[in-house]
Amino acid sequence: MELQEIIKEKGRLFMGEEVPDEYLTDPYIEEIPDVYAVALPTRHEEVVELVKFAKEKELTIIARGAGTGVAGAQVPIHGQELIIDVKLMNQIIDLDEETFTLTVEPGVLVGDIHQYVEALGYFYPPDPASKHSSIGGNVATNAGGIRAVKYGVTRDYVREMTVVLPSGEEMTLGSLNIKSSSGYDLLDLFIGSEGTLGITTEIKLRLLPLPEVEQTMLISFEDVFKATEGALAILASGADPSEIELFEKEAVYYAEEHLGYPLQTQLGEAYLLVTLDGNDELELKARINTIIEDVEPLSLEVLSFTDPDEARKAKLIRDNILIGLMEFTQYEMLDEVVPINKFAELIHYTKGLQEKHGLSVLNFGHSGDGNVHTILMRGDLTDEEWQTRRKALLDDLYKKVKELGGLPSAEHGIGTVKKSYLAQMTDDVNLHYMRKIKEVFDPENRLNPGKLF
Repeated sequence: MELQEIIKEKGRLFMGEEVPDEYLTDPYIEEIPDVYAVALPTRHEEVVELVKFAKEKELTIIARGAGTGVAGAQVPIHGQELIIDVKLMNQIIDLDEETFTLTVEPGVLVGDIHQYVEALGYFYPPDPASKHSSIGGNVATNAGGIRAVKYGVTRDYVREMTVVLPSGEEMTLGSLNIKSSSGYDLLDLFIGSEGTLGITTEIKLRLLPLPEVEQTMLISFEDVFKATEGALAILASGADPSEIELFEKEAVYYAEEHLGYPLQTQLGEAYLLVTLDGNDELELKARINTIIEDVEPLSLEVLSFTDPDEARKAKLIRDNILIGLMEFTQYEMLDEVVPINKFAELIHYTKGLQEKHGLSVLNFGHSGDGNVHTILMRGDLTDEEWQTRRKALLDDLYKKVKELGGLPSAEHGIGTVKKSYLAQMTDDVNLHYMRKIKEVFDPENRLNPGKLF
């Protein structure tokens, strides 16, 4: 059987020089080799046939979705891979209101999921800034997002998945049952595996009732250190926020330029964007007042938005920081994570690295769960200067993250970019058994080889 017999529509199969540039470019990988082909299935059965074809031809496979990954996990590194792009498998299949379960294909964008379920009075909490990322990619990296402090991450909302193994076998992981003590939890194993164990073709997501009330606050601080103190004060207050986002004024500048309007406050050098939700308006107001009392001594200004449009504009500023950076400058974004009581210490440390290595360093991130997005700014450095200073800074940073009990990736994955740091920060015995697990499901090393470890 040939590929053209599996994918019969010309616009869903690209070979040789027909392969679009989007599959051969990545901001984190400089030299990307040619691929065997790119196939865009629309059905589970086509994925099975493509995997069987790759096995027969002894091809390696990369599963790909929206292409928004930032760890070099979705691009070829060896050459002659078969890329299976599931972005056309983008249907919302079913909403089961009796079990609060939404069944989707892996190419559905997370922003579309939010719009669909919220229009019907339901809530899918995981909310990465990249609303145009696919749910399959979110599952592959266990994406978190801005609401993780209260609601958790993607892993907490996947009930069941259908996957295709590199052998061509089909497998159902998990179930609609709320509780299970019935053997190994293979579902949890596949979530966050970055396409190295199987290709997901269907996902059943757990939904919640949509909270009835929500309010957002924007708090300005003299500097990022005061802002981290403010975040810890909010966490200790018992106000139970759904979001605590920290970002620096210099980072906000790029989002303001991109969107064409300013953040509602210009005081200070750092900000917290805090959202609370619930089902009782009076109780929500009491929680807001608790936060105000606790952060006022640390802050320069506290804005509490009663107009939903003002809250939306502030959130768009935060969500567009990266898009603004892409438009105006070259940078590298990290997603390290430390225990929440070490968040402020890590922020302090990154500022010291800025002086030590002569690189501009910005921070934003999910201060409620210890996930820092550290941004290294290239500026006008030459290629050689950039690579040398970048490497030296990263070596120091990840060493510190390890000392603080942290990890190299909270939600973007390891891919190829962070492989060496995962190896340095993980015990040899853990890596040994990760590789053993990979061998069980993929003995021929066919799925996304060279990624993760």
